[in-house]
Amino acid sequence: MGENVKRTGRELAYQGSILTVYKDYMEFENGNTAIFDFIHHDGAAAVVPVLPDGRLLMVCQYRNALERDTLEIPAGKLDDPGEEGILCAARELEEETGYRCDQLERLLTLRTTVAFCDEKIEIFVARNLIKTKQHLDEDEYVDVKAYTVEELKNKIFAGEIQDSKTIAAILAYEAKYGI
Repeated sequence: MGENVKRTGRELAYQGSILTVYKDYMEFENGNTAIFDFIHHDGAAAVVPVLPDGRLLMVCQYRNALERDTLEIPAGKLDDPGEEGILCAARELEEETGYRCDQLERLLTLRTTVAFCDEKIEIFVARNLIKTKQHLDEDEYVDVKAYTVEELKNKIFAGEIQDSKTIAAILAYEAKYGI
């Protein structure tokens, strides 16, 4: 922990299927105390699928928290906390898009909301895609569409894409590969 901050207790507030919520009791060097909300997430992985013509495959799916469909890169949670991100990314690529690839390249790792959550998402790039078929979960309804990086940037800056992992991945992909 930080030199000036000490956790004096942790209390389970809620255990869900994808996250756990705690109340952390904190004490500061100056003697003040506070209660922080802390959300634990086992982690996730995502992938930027690149078609031979340079367009990126995106998934459109309903997100309950926003009560609307969102346009995102394919992603999903780790099957267990010890699963390697690259294996999760490969699985999610095929499940959500109906494509697989033989090699994934690491793009970046991000933490979604560092103020109160420890979720970590590893993001990879997939090239040389091989068409297979989607393997959606029973509660998933995903449309797959291809876009140029320029089209996606326009959607980001117009506020049509607001998902942080997707924004970070697209802009990092463009910066790294000079697209």
